[in-house]
Amino acid sequence: MTVSLGVHVGQQNLDMDDMRTLWRRLEDGGADWISVWDHFYEAPFQGGDQPHFEALATLGALAAETERVRIGCLVFYVGYRNPALLAKSAATLDHLSGGRFELGIGAGWHIWEASAYGYAFPDIGTRLDMLDEAARIVRGLLDNDRTTFSGRHFQVDDAKCYPKPVQAHLPVWIGGRGERRTLDIAARHADGWNAAYTSAAEFARLNGVLDHWCEEEDRDPAAIARGVNVAFGMAKDDAGVARERASLEREWGTQSERIAAGSLLCTPSEAVDRVMAYVESGADAINIALRAPWDEDALDAYLGDVMPAVRKAAP
Repeated sequence: MTVSLGVHVGQQNLDMDDMRTLWRRLEDGGADWISVWDHFYEAPFQGGDQPHFEALATLGALAAETERVRIGCLVFYVGYRNPALLAKSAATLDHLSGGRFELGIGAGWHIWEASAYGYAFPDIGTRLDMLDEAARIVRGLLDNDRTTFSGRHFQVDDAKCYPKPVQAHLPVWIGGRGERRTLDIAARHADGWNAAYTSAAEFARLNGVLDHWCEEEDRDPAAIARGVNVAFGMAKDDAGVARERASLEREWGTQSERIAAGSLLCTPSEAVDRVMAYVESGADAINIALRAPWDEDALDAYLGDVMPAVRKAAP
C-alpha cells in the first residue's frame, strides 16, 4: 500500500473563502487526503472566542470544491449526532464527492463545547459504549438493506439508507489511543484506525496493541489501515521553529509536551526523516494538522519538497 500524505485542516480562525482557497492549494499541491475535525469551539479550547465552522456543512463545501483528494472527518464525536443520521450524511457526502468520502468516529474529548451547547458528556466508559453501538449502526445502514439494532444508547428499527454510497464499501475509521477499549472497538468494526499527536515510537507501540486486538477478535490486522495526525509546526529556520514551539506551549498548556512529541516541530530539511519515522512505525496515512496561523513558506516546502521526498523514500 502506498503511503497516503494528507492534511487535517482545523476549520477555525479562517473564513470560508480562505478555506476554499486552501483546499484547492492542497489538492493542487499533491495531497492525497483532506479532513476536518468535529468541534463547535476551537481546539485546544481557548474560551470559545475563535471563529469556528461546523463539520458536516464544511464537508459539503469541501466535497464540492475538490475533485481528486479523499475527504473525511477525523473524527465525529458520536454524542453530537444520532448514528443513523450520521450514516445518512456519510452516504450523501459520498455522492457529493463522487465516491471520495471516508467516515471517522470517536468517543470525543471536548467537554467545554459539549457543555456549552447542551450535550450530555458522560464518563469515558459510557462514551466508548456509545462508540461501539454507533459503529454497528453506521456499518449496518451503509451496507445492508435494512438495519434493526436496540442498544442502551442508540436504536434503529428496520431502518434503510438510500441511496447507498457511491463506494461499494465506504471506509469507517475509529479514532483514539485507548488501548483497552478504543483499539478493541477498532479491531472489531473499523476499516481504519487513526491516532492524533503521538510520537512515532508510541504510534508503533499502539500499532502492536491493535494487532493484538485483531488476533483476539480473529480479524486480519492487514484489513485495518493505520493513520496518524501530526501537528504542523514546521518553519524555514531554527528561530521559526522556536516560535512555533512557544506558540504550541501557550495553546496546549499542560498537554504541550505530549502534543510536541507528535508534531513536526522542525525545519524542512529535517521533516523527511520525521515523516519517514511514522512510515517505519506502520503508518499507512500521515496527515499534518493545520491550525491557523501557520508558516506559509514552510507549508509550501512541505507540499513541494517534503511530500515528494517521502513518496520517493517510502516502500
